[in-house]
Amino acid sequence: MTDTPMIKDKGWRLFAVRLWFPAAIVAAVFAAQALFAPDESVRPYFRAALVFFGAVFVVRLGEAAVRLWYAGRRRPYPLPNVLRGLVLGVVYLLLLFYVLKNILRVDLTAYLAGSAVLTMVLGLAFQGVLSNIFSGMSLHFTKSFSQGDWIAIGSHEGIVVDTNWRETRLLDRYSNIVVLPNNVVASEKITNFSQPDRKAALTLPFKLSFEAPADDVLRLLLEAARECPDVIEVPAPLAFLQSYDEFGVSYLLKFWITDYARKHTIITTVGRTAWYKLRRHRIEIAVSVGDKLRALVRPAAAPAADDREATFRDLLNSVFLRRQHGEKAGELIAAEDEVRALAALIVRGAYTKGEVLCRQGEKGTSCFVVAVGLIHGQIAYEEAGKTYLSEFTIGPGGIFGEMSLFTGMPRTATGVVAEESELLVIQAEDFGVLIDRNPALAEEMAEIVSARNERNREFLSKIKELSAKDIQDGTNKKTVLEYLKRFVRGLKKGVVAGAGN
Repeated sequence: MTDTPMIKDKGWRLFAVRLWFPAAIVAAVFAAQALFAPDESVRPYFRAALVFFGAVFVVRLGEAAVRLWYAGRRRPYPLPNVLRGLVLGVVYLLLLFYVLKNILRVDLTAYLAGSAVLTMVLGLAFQGVLSNIFSGMSLHFTKSFSQGDWIAIGSHEGIVVDTNWRETRLLDRYSNIVVLPNNVVASEKITNFSQPDRKAALTLPFKLSFEAPADDVLRLLLEAARECPDVIEVPAPLAFLQSYDEFGVSYLLKFWITDYARKHTIITTVGRTAWYKLRRHRIEIAVSVGDKLRALVRPAAAPAADDREATFRDLLNSVFLRRQHGEKAGELIAAEDEVRALAALIVRGAYTKGEVLCRQGEKGTSCFVVAVGLIHGQIAYEEAGKTYLSEFTIGPGGIFGEMSLFTGMPRTATGVVAEESELLVIQAEDFGVLIDRNPALAEEMAEIVSARNERNREFLSKIKELSAKDIQDGTNKKTVLEYLKRFVRGLKKGVVAGAGN
């Protein structure tokens, strides 16, 4: 309802623009007849002017009414400007012939016959213009593209801003207007990225080392695509192994988007995420033979002696293995030597913005300690039949996902890397080694974890991914202790069930 006055105002302006000229001519002719009382020899010209411009007025009135009808229904006008102008030109020409022949009694035969040569000359002179006109009509009727579509015409790519009787205008990726004559457009290959729908596929090639397991590579590439919010879920991303050569193995990642204007930004996001994932798994980008030879003759860089020390310090300064409540809050519950031994086992990795660490409801037996950077967490919960979202951030020294590590609960939150970060990933098997060497630690952890979950029982009950049994087990010290002891039993058998993220 709020748009109605705007539509009406636009309609009146449309009528005024289209009708003022013929109406002014008709009014001027009537005024001239009334003021000057022309004699019989001049009156036919006045009558011819009245008939011609009166007919023009009626034609434009009808056209304006039709355009207003389409505008009021939010529908595009079916005729492009080039075709509309051509049709109106033909109508006006026929009206002119009618007035000349039937009112002014002009014999048009001689003029029409004599104009054949002139028509040929004009046709040759304006063949480029006519070519553009008919090309524009052809493009319209074949519906090759519409205003707002993102297209590629030959080497030019951009969004269609306008198409008229002579040219098609594109706004390219550099914010420049590219003007292409319609006959050039019609003769070039046209790729419309907005048809048959807005989904468009992008591909990203990778050349990786022979040593990288193909299954791991394909899995990591698919993860990188799925974690980009601009990549749609259906169709699902695909990853392929394409070929082998002397430089490495070629892979191709294919995924679909709906915002083609952001093509390069989305490719950058997916490619950056894939790079970090491959790097953490020590999967190398393939290099040329020359680069490999130069690497052989170049002195090998000594491993950073302080890497393990940095991991130890970050782990020691974090809230992991520290009491968080009561009079002893902040106190370390394991000896520093044991923390150092654990630090030697865990993996330190670089993560990029946007990477999904885990999703709420997933199974997982690991946790993340923030050494550098920031994790953004989200918890979806239900209350009184409505779904709410609780958000939080975890900075350096903080820990994320520890409940799944300590209790085996499904993930209670979704964790996304908020900025480039370095995280310490503590897996169940690594934590099992610590418990195996310190049996008393398991009982103390069970007491701390169960007490914490008991304090949060009411909130945990609002998370639909947690069953009543999950909550009961997570708040029971005996059940938590038994779960931690299974780490040790599984470790001794060489298996930790469910280990992973």
